[in-house]
Amino acid sequence: MKRKKWLKIGIGLLIVLLIIDIGASIYFYQLAIDRNEKDFLQGNDDLEVSAETMEVLTEGDWRTWVDQQDFDEWTMTSRDGLDMKGYFLEAEKPSNKVVVMAHGYLGNAMDMGLFGQYYYEQKGYNIFTADARGHGASGGDYIAFGWDDRLDYVDWIKRIIEQYGEDTEIILHGVSMGAATVLMTAGEDLPDNVKAVVADSPYTSVYDLFSYQLGRMFHLPAIPVLPSTSVVTQMRAGYSLKEASALDQVKKADVPILYIRGSDDTFVPSRMSEMLYENTKSDAEMLTVEGAGHGEPFVVGKDKYIDKLNDFLTTYTDWQ
Repeated sequence: MKRKKWLKIGIGLLIVLLIIDIGASIYFYQLAIDRNEKDFLQGNDDLEVSAETMEVLTEGDWRTWVDQQDFDEWTMTSRDGLDMKGYFLEAEKPSNKVVVMAHGYLGNAMDMGLFGQYYYEQKGYNIFTADARGHGASGGDYIAFGWDDRLDYVDWIKRIIEQYGEDTEIILHGVSMGAATVLMTAGEDLPDNVKAVVADSPYTSVYDLFSYQLGRMFHLPAIPVLPSTSVVTQMRAGYSLKEASALDQVKKADVPILYIRGSDDTFVPSRMSEMLYENTKSDAEMLTVEGAGHGEPFVVGKDKYIDKLNDFLTTYTDWQ
């Protein structure tokens, strides 16, 4: 009788824990992946930046520059039927070079104007950027953290080549989630037109990122919450957290990759960039900007950033 009693208690506890785990999984899916208003990152110490950086990001001249440009608005239907939105700005003088840029989590295409202005004004390149699925004017009721976006970018690349010719040359440049996006794209079967990738503050995989943030923000272990959250994500968004891996993709990459990280990045730890760099199949280089937090390297060390970028492009492409 005692054995049966304890068995019932044990089963009851397991059921309660299972219900709690399912509830937590749905909560974290809605918190991070579902397309909705998000305020959980407000006040996050890991995303604090200097007053100078904040001024540049929110009120910099580049925002005025973006507003003054006459971007061509492109639309595309994704492979799973979503209406996607992209923006192309032709160079002032004819050029066969296009910089395809990818923005970060909760951002939008025009956030990449910070980099686009340099490429456009100083280098004379065409620039293209798009709203990721679940962001801006693009469709989607979930955030793909780069995984489904990689196929969207493959299709944007195809569209650019079809419109501007077979001699079009392309580099990919992304920041944060956008960096993971271009790395995931690099692992696909890309046309030879894609010459290089620049990944600023990337993460190795969505699972790794969530595991790190779950401990740092919520003081919770990855197991059992993340495996069950991954199941929810698979059911609702069509991908698993481990499947969405930039690390696996760079092991297949054929294009040169420049990794850029901030030494003080605690939101996406800089060790993830190191791991990506060490596992990249193609030629790769790394730039560490001292004193820079997440997504800050271009602002904190702009001269160093641009010098390294130009050196990288000169070394691995014929871009000047």
